[in-house]
Amino acid sequence: SLYQRNNLTDIIVKTAKNIFIPITVGGGLRTLDDINEVLRAGADKVAINTAAIQNPDFITEASHTFGSSTIVIAIEAIKQSDNTYLAYTDNGREYTGVNAISWAKEVEERGAGEILLTSIDQEGTGNGFDLELIKRVSDYVTIPVIAHGGAANGSHISETIKSSGADAVAIASMLHYAAINNNSSIISNYDDEGNIEFLKKKSSFKMFGEWNITQIKAKLNSVDLPIRILN
Repeated sequence: SLYQRNNLTDIIVKTAKNIFIPITVGGGLRTLDDINEVLRAGADKVAINTAAIQNPDFITEASHTFGSSTIVIAIEAIKQSDNTYLAYTDNGREYTGVNAISWAKEVEERGAGEILLTSIDQEGTGNGFDLELIKRVSDYVTIPVIAHGGAANGSHISETIKSSGADAVAIASMLHYAAINNNSSIISNYDDEGNIEFLKKKSSFKMFGEWNITQIKAKLNSVDLPIRILN
């Protein structure tokens, strides 16, 4: 969305050929044709933020055309000084003035099937999820809420699912930094990719452990959260 382009098709096709779990694709989806293209390429769902806020009717049109279960609305929230949350676009860069909690209810009423809820304040920090934000949204809507932003360990995930009302969590840095910690060649193989000095210093890695999906599932199972564990 930030660069007003959509060139996701090739990576979706390649990814869908090699994995057998659902893929949700977001970024630069502005029209029904954009959605149709990524679904035909192998995506199972789409995540929309900027285009939805700019034109809320787009949610209604998309859910009617492709089904509610296909349409995920991404909400990027930043906490304000008065303890309200506002929705932003372009990875938290662009102010919209839209109240994130009210927006969550509106996207549900317009037919969205899920909400991907990101705390911009917590994202990438490793300090845990914004439980207040997640609970406020989860209490206000009936569709599934996926919590995102802040996870560094299994306890962050289990606490969020148990206490905030989130139906699922999305994690990124927690797994990325673990992969780099366990395989230093990942960094050396990408010297031509641009500025990776922050990766070489590993200054941002200290709050992240060495978690993988199997360990996360085991953690959730240990606190009586039902989850399928494959050996």
